[in-house]
Amino acid sequence: MTDKHLHIAFLGIGLMGAPMTRNLLNAGFPMTLWNRTSSKCEPFASEATIAKSPAKAVANADVVITMLENSDVVEQVLVKQGALEDLKPGALVIDMSSIQPSVARRHAELAAERSAGYVDAPVSGGTVGAAEARLSIMAGGSEADVDRARPVFEALGKCTRIGPVGSGQLAKLANQAIVGITIGAVSEALLLAAKGGADPAAVREALLGGFAGSRILELHGQRMIDRDFAPGAPARIQLKDMRMILDEARAEGLTLPLAQQTHNEYLSLVANGHSDVDHSGLLLELEHLNGALLGSLGRGPKE
Repeated sequence: MTDKHLHIAFLGIGLMGAPMTRNLLNAGFPMTLWNRTSSKCEPFASEATIAKSPAKAVANADVVITMLENSDVVEQVLVKQGALEDLKPGALVIDMSSIQPSVARRHAELAAERSAGYVDAPVSGGTVGAAEARLSIMAGGSEADVDRARPVFEALGKCTRIGPVGSGQLAKLANQAIVGITIGAVSEALLLAAKGGADPAAVREALLGGFAGSRILELHGQRMIDRDFAPGAPARIQLKDMRMILDEARAEGLTLPLAQQTHNEYLSLVANGHSDVDHSGLLLELEHLNGALLGSLGRGPKE
């Protein structure tokens, strides 16, 4: 069977899963799709098979991809709804969700009992990266299993093998620590500059050319200035990731003060009714704390 004839079952057609599915279909892979809300599969109904359950979706699949919200949902779909039990021998499970490393390791053991391979392969790049097929894919698994997955990954972005099963999730936690903390830093920096009378748009432009330049400042700094908080990565997901970072740190006997503070800020943001804004919307919590709006500041020199 050639790479492009690998039959893929894709479980989770959401903000990330939908554009990933589109790219896999464009690459020529035959696909079976499942989503808890089945209407999200309908845009692909003329090109893919729509399954009524996870177990039915995976029954004839060579590769099973999950892109689900958290560890509990992945556990529900793979274990409680029987997807792992219905794997055909020799299949490869690729979990591209962001879950706890310990959960990934346990699912790998369950897959091995079915003579199936397993790779944990969380991604970075958001909905834009998913749509443009330039996701950064962090893969944990044996060299053989990651190599088996590469033809699929090539349709989605760039894959780096991190190490054994679970290490992909550790890399994603590292990514999310940097993302969350940097969003907080950009929010504080722009509000500080604006409060003093500087134009935050000009400050962002100047900083992009210096040592403080970053992808977060470039993209999310502009979102903050435009007040465009439509979700690419919802705040509730960033909060989930910050919680997992702290859980993993405690398990390893580490104290991570910046991650803890960022977690607390996202917790307040979500508690204040902003669970579905983009994670760059952390600015809203900072504005709430200070009683000041970035958009109403920085109109000219400070009086």
